[in-house]
Amino acid sequence: MNGGALPGVVAFGGGHGLAATLQALRRVTDRITAVVTVADDGGSSGRLRSEFDCLPPGDLRMALAALCGDDSEGRLWADALQSRFGGDGPLAGHALGNLLIAGLWQRGLDAVEGLDRVGRLLHAAGRVLPMSTEPLTLSGQILGHDPERPDQLSTVSGQAQVAATPGQVVSVRLDPVDPPAHPATIEAIGRADWLIFGPGSWFTSVVPHLLVPELARAVVESPARRLVVLNLQPAGETAGLSPSRHVEILSQHAPRLRLDAVIADPRFAADPNLSPQVKALGAELTVAPVGLADGSPRHDPLLLAATLARAMDL
Repeated sequence: MNGGALPGVVAFGGGHGLAATLQALRRVTDRITAVVTVADDGGSSGRLRSEFDCLPPGDLRMALAALCGDDSEGRLWADALQSRFGGDGPLAGHALGNLLIAGLWQRGLDAVEGLDRVGRLLHAAGRVLPMSTEPLTLSGQILGHDPERPDQLSTVSGQAQVAATPGQVVSVRLDPVDPPAHPATIEAIGRADWLIFGPGSWFTSVVPHLLVPELARAVVESPARRLVVLNLQPAGETAGLSPSRHVEILSQHAPRLRLDAVIADPRFAADPNLSPQVKALGAELTVAPVGLADGSPRHDPLLLAATLARAMDL
């Protein structure tokens, strides 16, 4: 940063986890770029992806809504984008924002131009970019995917299937294995002061960014500092995994990755291996309450913003 300017931040992820980070970051800086995974193949996004051979718009839509302007018009459009059609007809389950984004792409706008147009409609406090120029397929090595064979390792294909497995995810990969990163994403990483990963679904929203070779190389070689926000509790695809194991998973999928800061809530930091694991990657651990007061596994935007500002020396 120069002359006391606010930091340029690139946040990686997808779904509710990335949205939580973006809602906090808006209170810290006005220079935000969200880089979103494009491997979703379930629900409304999966249907649109299959029918129109487009990027899955759902996680991109959620990031845009999280960055919507604080004015009444911005909030109105954010609520509209997030709303879903009911009933049993062909539109049932589709989010209005997914249809809007896919519709702009169908009219000939490229992926980023369409997202930028929606961002302007929302008065978004930042930019949303896809991590790749093409939709990707995520597959996972799953231990005990078949409950009757708990010791068997299986390959499960599809982000929705990996996220819903009753087994333990061991590792994930992308198909194709060397997908093209979006040039705008690489450019944003090159200009950033901070790169932030998490919280979110670890294997299906956070790790996939490190599996795009060009993107991972840009992250590793960037002069920016790197920060990880841990989840509030292990759940779903990482149920039963310790906080230190979450950090270890990142380094296993990107062995050259170094970190500068890791944020953990006290409820998910009582792990004697966490601090050594964080230090092994070159980072400083910040333990601070960042969850909602009701105890639910959701981040409080104000608390997370304050902790981010402290970890980033703002």
